[in-house]
Amino acid sequence: MAFLVGAALGISGGIMQGLFRNSMADPGIIGVSSGGATGAVIAIASGASAVSTLFLPLFAFVGSGIAMAVVFLIASVGGRFSMATLLLGGIAVGSFLGAITTAIIVLTDDLYVQRQIIFWIAGGVDTARWESVRIAAPIIVAGGLISVFVARDLNLLLVSEDEARSLGVRVTLVRNTLLVSASLITGAAVAFSGIIAFVGLIVPHVVRLVVGADHRVLLPLSALAGGLFLLIADTAARIVLSPAELRVGILTALIGAPFFIYLLVRNRSRASML
Repeated sequence: MAFLVGAALGISGGIMQGLFRNSMADPGIIGVSSGGATGAVIAIASGASAVSTLFLPLFAFVGSGIAMAVVFLIASVGGRFSMATLLLGGIAVGSFLGAITTAIIVLTDDLYVQRQIIFWIAGGVDTARWESVRIAAPIIVAGGLISVFVARDLNLLLVSEDEARSLGVRVTLVRNTLLVSASLITGAAVAFSGIIAFVGLIVPHVVRLVVGADHRVLLPLSALAGGLFLLIADTAARIVLSPAELRVGILTALIGAPFFIYLLVRNRSRASML
């Protein structure tokens, strides 16, 4: 499961960085992860997750889908889709859902339920079963294949939307296909693993530095590298504090936060030299 989730976050991060033309974009940028977290928290707090082990990922996936739909509606207000509005809408929806999640945690009196919620939000794949893989894999694989199939068109979009149109690219269709694919991939991953930060930021960024910005190569390699990265991180999280286990989402955050700061400093230094 660790490899599958890592691959999902890696490829969806590569898609988002390409669409937003920003190497610091990540899969959660449009509120999908926050939606999944809110759905999962509702499942735990309401007791639905105790009825069936599948209810928690189901609630999380539905939450991700609702968040994605709301952000898309915001970005489409006025009849014209805007990537800038999509980004700002994602930030707003993510903040709103984060507030709901926090409110549920604060208002829950049951300490066991609170612990369950915090445990899930911390992110991890140690509780996943093969049943989880069988459910998540088709969504992630299908979304990944669709994304790779239109990767050439994404390359053209990075040059110019007008030039892409002149070459026969259906810009709106390609962009929406990639956004929906990335959102579904992320939603499926979050539903079974919780929030695992920075994998979708670090992995595609490093892969881009190695192989360049051709998404026909970048996306599949980001999936492979993301899977291997999270597999190694999950193994390390299990043994670093043995016999206790550290949630892998905590470890990736500890690794990713300094890397993100490095990116910010490097980009600022480059800008000051121009």
